[in-house]
Amino acid sequence: MPNYKVKQGDCLSSIGQKYGVFWEMVWNHPKNASLKEKRKDPNILYPGDVVFIPEKEERQESGATEKKHRFRRKGTPAKLRLRLLDDEEEPRADKKYILEIDGNLFSGTTDSDGRLEHSIPPNAKKGRLIIEENQDEYLLDLGHIDPVDEISGMQARLNNLGFYFGAIDGVMGPKTETALKAFQKKYGLKESGQTDEATRKKLLDVHGC
Repeated sequence: MPNYKVKQGDCLSSIGQKYGVFWEMVWNHPKNASLKEKRKDPNILYPGDVVFIPEKEERQESGATEKKHRFRRKGTPAKLRLRLLDDEEEPRADKKYILEIDGNLFSGTTDSDGRLEHSIPPNAKKGRLIIEENQDEYLLDLGHIDPVDEISGMQARLNNLGFYFGAIDGVMGPKTETALKAFQKKYGLKESGQTDEATRKKLLDVHGC
């Protein structure tokens, strides 16, 4: 089987579906050990990463002839998990919403912690979340967030948290530095405007991934 070069929007779930193998088989294969160590999270890869695709495993099942047999396809859809906070970082609890994922509509109510969760196709790319109360709308680029140790990954998380409003371009410019300083100040970190291990860890903790 070939090596696969990751593109923007890919994750292990979508890659596994593309090749007809379980993402766990891909992620845990010895030839992907260095990638697993580097990226940590199978849902957050970086364009240009190389993933080894193992062969499908053949399995045989026995059964009586001239009888009907039911087989269940193993595997589960990907999960979309979001948490909504207001400007004071309080959970937006018990809010009715409409969620559209690649043209499929879901609806529900956030829980007491402002969270929502839905099963979605592993290869889903686009989403739109509307909070019915005041028609707040959020556009979702699924699988597009880069690792936190990339500048583009920091920018995306800072943007989601309301600290950064520039382009997600991977450039450490004045807007990114200002956003980092604001984030660092809010969470009691050294206000350097530069990335460091403490800032990355806190950003992952606050953002959730």
